[in-house]
Amino acid sequence: MYRENVLRIIPGRKPLNYKSILRPVGRVEIDAELCKGCNYCIEFCPNDILEPSGKINTQGYQYPHVPPEKADDCVACGMCERICPELAIRVFDHRYVHVGASK
Repeated sequence: MYRENVLRIIPGRKPLNYKSILRPVGRVEIDAELCKGCNYCIEFCPNDILEPSGKINTQGYQYPHVPPEKADDCVACGMCERICPELAIRVFDHRYVHVGASK
């Protein structure tokens, strides 16, 4: 019973230096012509920033994109880049922001 109460409290805790912690903000570039529409990148993105674009490349595949409102949510983990079988995605880590900063 005591352990259950502790587990409920811990997720809301923040470190004392919370406002000084920096996190990367990545930029995802997708080569639409290389994409084969497997959607692995969409499925494996930990922050769910990739979405189907609704557009079709010259090979007839629907490729993903990053909506502008989710662009700053990318943490440059590179999962989409590593999982893409066609090497159609590149992730660039171009800046750092404070974790406590609002968008």
